[in-house]
Amino acid sequence: MYSDYIACLNERDWTKLGEFVDSDVVHNGLKLGLAGYRGMLERNVRDIPDLRFETDLLVVQPPQIGSRLKFDCRPIGSFFDLPINGRHVIFYENVFYRFDRARIVQVWSIVDKAAIEAQLEV
Repeated sequence: MYSDYIACLNERDWTKLGEFVDSDVVHNGLKLGLAGYRGMLERNVRDIPDLRFETDLLVVQPPQIGSRLKFDCRPIGSFFDLPINGRHVIFYENVFYRFDRARIVQVWSIVDKAAIEAQLEV
């Protein structure tokens, strides 16, 4: 199921997002709901047109999943208040998901901003 969710994100098939994400999903303590979660993903894709979600590490302990996602991309403009402006960066996001009734109900995520900063200093 998680692989299908990642495929949905990479295909930008937002109409299928509700198959994987609960209508009352909470992200980092904020109740976004499905529409807000979709909006967040759409903004991510707008800011990073070549965004591709790659699962680097996956740990499953139902009802939770832990994942380390790898991103190899070129964000346009500022990203995490850093002046990327189309430069190539590689970074990781550590994400924990909690599932209920086969849907994601809670997400905790953190991006390795220090890794991006280090690449900009080179």
